[in-house]
Amino acid sequence: MAECILETEKMFVYQAQLGEWDNLNHLLVCKQTGNSVIIDPFYAEYWIDVCKTNRWNLEQVWLTHSHWDHSKGVDGLQDKQVWVHEFESQRGWDGPSNQLWLNDPYTSINAQVGKLTFEAHCTPGHTPGHMTFIGEGVVVSGDCMFLGRCGRTDLFGGDVVAQRKSLEHLRERLRELPKEWLVLPGHQYELLDGSNPTFITVGQLLSDNEALNALDDESEWNNLDFLAFDDSLAEKARRERARSQEI
Repeated sequence: MAECILETEKMFVYQAQLGEWDNLNHLLVCKQTGNSVIIDPFYAEYWIDVCKTNRWNLEQVWLTHSHWDHSKGVDGLQDKQVWVHEFESQRGWDGPSNQLWLNDPYTSINAQVGKLTFEAHCTPGHTPGHMTFIGEGVVVSGDCMFLGRCGRTDLFGGDVVAQRKSLEHLRERLRELPKEWLVLPGHQYELLDGSNPTFITVGQLLSDNEALNALDDESEWNNLDFLAFDDSLAEKARRERARSQEI
């Protein structure tokens, strides 16, 4: 069930863990206008019902990236503004989406819903056009940055060098934010202390995130064991890369 994890003067933030891959979906609602945006919807009808029950206008969909588990719900939301970065086409995304972010890697542009304004950062590495959203007291990091680590880079369209640059870019921005802001990832993974939260503060993330803490040490970065895995997804990525090189 969707839970309101944050209420500010301007905004409600709802979080729900949905689907067989336990995706964390996030609904941001402008209290003044009632307009809302769903980020990475797994089930369209679920979020349509949440908004209908609360009399909110589900106006937009923002995709952090186009992996299936983050974009599955778009099929039922095509009458909304569906935003994705143009670079996701490099890994084969061709919709359904109808709005494109065009900013360069490691830069941001504004994204707005109602009276709420967010920085939409292009943070490639997990995918070519991965996006991270920062503003109004939250950081929605998708699969670029989890709470204790970062996303893998060995899937089709992934790039370990770009991922490191994205994390450096985000770390610099996060250091400027209030430490009590919340970080909202795309998946839940256990932290080193054994806790398993679905969000933490910016201050805690800067202190405890393994990937961020390894950025300045070549050996530590290269020894991170979550950047690549020997699994069925990795094998599928190798086949996709081989096919793309034949074209």
